[in-house]
Amino acid sequence: MQINLVGINHHTAPITIREKMAVSTEQLPYYLSLLRYHIPQGVILSTCNRTEIYTIDTDGKSAREAILSLLKERLGTPTVDLYKHLYFLEDEEATGHLFRVASGLDSMIIGEYEILGQVKNALDSAEEMGMVDLPLRHVFQSAIRVGRRVRQKTGISKSAISVSSLAVDLAVNVVGNLKKSKILVVGTGEAGRLVLKVARERGAAQIVIASRRQERAAELAATIGGTPTSLSHLNGELSTCNIVITCANADNWMLEAGQVAEIMANRPELPLVIIDIGVPRNVEPEVQQIDNVFLHNIDDLNDIARLNHKMRESEIQNVEEIIAVETDRFAAKWQALQVNPVVTALMQKAEDIRNTQLKRTLKKLPPLSEEERFNLEAMTKSISSKVLDNPVQCLRADRDGNYTELVRELFQLDTEIP
Repeated sequence: MQINLVGINHHTAPITIREKMAVSTEQLPYYLSLLRYHIPQGVILSTCNRTEIYTIDTDGKSAREAILSLLKERLGTPTVDLYKHLYFLEDEEATGHLFRVASGLDSMIIGEYEILGQVKNALDSAEEMGMVDLPLRHVFQSAIRVGRRVRQKTGISKSAISVSSLAVDLAVNVVGNLKKSKILVVGTGEAGRLVLKVARERGAAQIVIASRRQERAAELAATIGGTPTSLSHLNGELSTCNIVITCANADNWMLEAGQVAEIMANRPELPLVIIDIGVPRNVEPEVQQIDNVFLHNIDDLNDIARLNHKMRESEIQNVEEIIAVETDRFAAKWQALQVNPVVTALMQKAEDIRNTQLKRTLKKLPPLSEEERFNLEAMTKSISSKVLDNPVQCLRADRDGNYTELVRELFQLDTEIP
């Protein structure tokens, strides 16, 4: 049985590719149901930095082909183009990668807190769809435990920042001072809430919150002291604001080039800074061609993120050491999870054969004393034990699972992972 991972992330692909593979929380049940047509167990982890599909199967090649088939359906992209951006990991490499993801080491923002909740939500969604059995659950629960331990034992997440706070920092870098700027935030999810919190902490005096859900915008506005508005009034707010930060979960452009060009024609001297951290993006890319409009997307935060990485370099090695130990520990448990049922079944089969043959032999012999029966039983048990000793040792040392499958097939053992 093999752990398989096929993924794409901010290291392997730009936002233009990642956004095509992004799966929102609302879309997860649909894509998990599509995955079920190909493979019985699977978890989809999709964030602004990555989309990864984890599966458990006895045939790694079949699992990989199943995931690729799903991704082609999602993207409508030829396999050759997909391969340029995808990575394929198996077993310990896949597990170690997930441990690094949960620990915040694989994020654009090293040590971010949000990813741990996203890993847990990915597992919960797959559980609800009946796509998780004990082995895959064991992988993800171990990753969550490692992520928590890393944050308890190291300072990797001390004073942690987020993509949302980087977006506000980028705005500050561009305009210089939020106290004299009007900021419009489009989106009221977790990212939007964090943007609003950081913007207020950075001194923003005028904050407008736009959302499809008017009640959600009003609720957040009351919390941070901003002004709620609906998407239907977006143009009016755009005509007077200095900064727009978009972080909505939307399938279509929230801001289109024609719309922004019309607004800018009426305010040609007033610059507009737009920071789009939505994945998929919320703002049509052509907006950046409009005079006096400065458009940035999530990939433009990398320069600021690199400074965060440098600040945490001293802790990264400590985290890597914890992950290395936990990966080895998990590998030993994973091996036992696969091997123990086979060892038990093999020993039970040998015992059943020994008992059957002993009974047949006793029927052919004259009556034996209790001591003679005991000695005969002990001798047959000893023979069985010595014959199995080397095979069992090989099984317990079998890290690749080759002996395990061979023994299962040779002795026709009917075993299941408990």
